Amino acid sequence: QVQLVETGGGLVQPGGSLTLSCVASGSIFSVGDMGWYRQAPGEQRVMVATISKGYRINYAESVKGRFTISRDNAKNTISVQMDSLKPEDTAVYYCYAYVVPRGKDWMDYWGNGTLVTVSA
Repeated sequence: QVQLVETGGGLVQPGGSLTLSCVASGSIFSVGDMGWYRQAPGEQRVMVATISKGYRINYAESVKGRFTISRDNAKNTISVQMDSLKPEDTAVYYCYAYVVPRGKDWMDYWGNGTLVTVSA
């Protein structure tokens, strides 16, 4: 089994910073693209930032210049440093990974999500 576990959510004031981390663990042969998505109340889940195994990065326009994604391939972890947070960044943040479990084909995996609330 493969699991993604996110940590680092919480309450932060506007203009503040927060770092989310995610680790992929279990019976893993290889990990491809990883990333962060978010879902605000009443809205669809959208991409925030993704990073490939070769460190190619994509950001949503709404977070460019404020969020920085990073990755440690040896530990199957990703993090996102979120600066200059705005109330509209409030959402549940989900970790995503495209994984080859041992003995299986590529599959999508999601974490359970961590809530980020930006409020005064």
